[in-house]
This record gives sequence, structure tokens and C-alpha cells, in this order.
Amino acid sequence: MSATAKETPIGTETISDATSRRAAALADRIEQGAAGLAAFAEGLSEAEWLVPVSTTDLRPVGVIVHHVASVYPIEVEVAKTIASGQAITEVTWEAIAEMNAKHATDQASTTKEETLELLRRNSREAAASVREFTDEQLDQAAPFSLSFGAPVTAQFVIEDHALRHSWHHLARIRKALGR
Repeated sequence: MSATAKETPIGTETISDATSRRAAALADRIEQGAAGLAAFAEGLSEAEWLVPVSTTDLRPVGVIVHHVASVYPIEVEVAKTIASGQAITEVTWEAIAEMNAKHATDQASTTKEETLELLRRNSREAAASVREFTDEQLDQAAPFSLSFGAPVTAQFVIEDHALRHSWHHLARIRKALGR
């Protein structure tokens, strides 16, 4: 039982009393990753904010941080869809690349302050949504086109997307800045 769940004797717990420890732990890790990215980004100079993240991905560091912040709602919605047993078939890596390119153009002049606020707000909301998952929902599997149609669980989608995303991009940003 998580700290936020109502304590009830074993065997008398109702659905409304139950809070998934796994969902709470996933949500905590989403918040931890976002906080780490925010703390690092907060200390960047204006010049560092504009450095391309790699030679193959020319999006500036600031756009990458904004990208992480802006896709939390999408990542959680995908996990909810899988948790309901519905397949995700229309999301392709090509569509993701197009979305990322459009985002980079649209957010080219985003400020650090706006971006960090969005990162904090969207990660908080994503974590709150993830905390609402039951163990049964986390265990539900359905085909997912980004995983080549493999039937993956909602927990996998959360871990591989909303949770991992901030950690993945923080590592890439650190590498780009030599830190």
C-alpha cells in the first residue's frame, strides 16, 4: 500500500481503496527523471541552450527539453490505450520523426523558463495519471506499432516512453555538452 492509500485490513480492500505500488513507483521515477532533466537544464547558459544535441540530430538542447516536456500527455495516453486492451497501430517511427521535425520548427525560439514550466507541469500530470493505473491495467498487453506490433504491456509502454524519455535525452544532452 502506498503512503497515499487508505490502510485497510488484508482481504477487505476495495477497488477504490487500492493504490498500485507498481504504478506509484513508476510515477515516482517519472518525476525523478523530469526533476533531473529540469535541474540540469536550469543551469545551462543561453549558448548551451542552443547547442545541437548531436551531428545527426541538429535540434538544439532547449528544443529537446521542450520535446520531452510536450510529449508526456501523448505517452500517457498511449499507455492508457494499451491498458484498455486496444492495439496502437498507426504510430510509426516515420510519424514520430515528422512530429519531432514540426515540433523543432514550432519551438525554435522557446525560452528556458517556458520550457521548464512545461516540463514540471506535464511530468507532474503524467505521474498523477500513472498513479491511477491498477496492477491489472499495467499488466494488460496489446499490439504496439512502435514495438513492431509486439503485444507489450502498459507498464512497458510507461517505462519505455514516459519514464525513460527524460533520462535518455538528459544523457544525450550531457554528451553534446561534454558534461
